[in-house]
Parts: sequence; C-alpha cells; structure tokens
Amino acid sequence: MTESNIIKPQSGSILISEPYLGDPNFERSVILLCSHEEEEGSFGLVLNRASNLHLSDVLDVFDESFDMVLGVGGPVQYNTLHYIHRLTDLPQAVKLSDDLYWGGDFETLRTMIDTGQVSKDDIKFFLGYSGWTPGQLQEEINKNVWIVNNNAANKLFTLDTETLWRSILRQMGGKFKVLSNYPDDPRLN
Repeated sequence: MTESNIIKPQSGSILISEPYLGDPNFERSVILLCSHEEEEGSFGLVLNRASNLHLSDVLDVFDESFDMVLGVGGPVQYNTLHYIHRLTDLPQAVKLSDDLYWGGDFETLRTMIDTGQVSKDDIKFFLGYSGWTPGQLQEEINKNVWIVNNNAANKLFTLDTETLWRSILRQMGGKFKVLSNYPDDPRLN
C-alpha cells in the first residue's frame, strides 16, 4: 500500500484491527481514536470488549436501571474510567464527530445521571485505554495493522457491540467486506 492510499487518522477516527493481527489485546478490535497528535501520541478506547464489571461496581448508581456493563478501553491503566456520549450540553466534552463526544465535566455528568437527564443509550463507559507514543500509530497503520475509517464514528451507538468489527467492515464495502468474513481461526476452515 502506498503512502497516498493510507487514510490518515484523526481524533474521531475509527481504527479497525486487521483480522490476522494476532495480539490478544486488539484482535478484532474497533477503537475510537479520541486524541491524535503527531507530537504527543494517540489515545483511544476499544469499543467492542466487555469487562466483567458494571458501572455500579465502580460508582454509586442511584437508578438501578442505569447500570451497565463497562467496556475495556484498552490495556493501559485499568483503574481509570472513561466515557463517550451523545450529550451536546456536557461542559468540557471533546467533540469527536457529529453527535459524538468524549469525556467532559464528571460532576455535571453525575448530576445529569442522578436527575434522569441522561439515557443509558447515550453513553458508554470504559475501564482503561489504548495509547500510542508519537509516530507509533502511523507506523502501525503503514504496516497494515489498522484500517482507518473517518466516517463511522456517528454509527457507534446504533451498531451492536458484539458485531461491531464485522459490521463496520461490511459497511465499508469492497475488499473490507471480504475481510469481514475472515474466520476467527483459518485453520478450522
């Protein structure tokens, strides 16, 4: 693949792992790139890995119907809590794409949750994150470790988490649709 054919990542990009990656931390992963700065590195959240913990395991949740399974955002700092959402009025949230935000003022978010202003369909929480040093992510993209999609972030709340990897590749069409059918273990085919 030539340099000109490679889509450049940016904040709000989706990274889709190649099907034959072989790294258990990122095998068949879909990552939302929350921050990408050439000089500072990159920060993202794995969107399709569930933890064995619920929100109520790490926060006091007053409304039990708001409890949800926490995602595993990546292999770095599992003791940190991150969130993406569709809350346009959350102060200090970083806009990643139309109708998609990362973070924001946590105390305001807690108040919004406690007063019923947030639907659990509009927010996802993650433990840990994925990170790359300056230049590392671009190097991995150049080595065909990641497929970059700059047009899928607005679909993250409408696609099923368990089939997210396959669904995004199928929607990309062409050779990516073919990749979506790649077996988990080609030796069993």
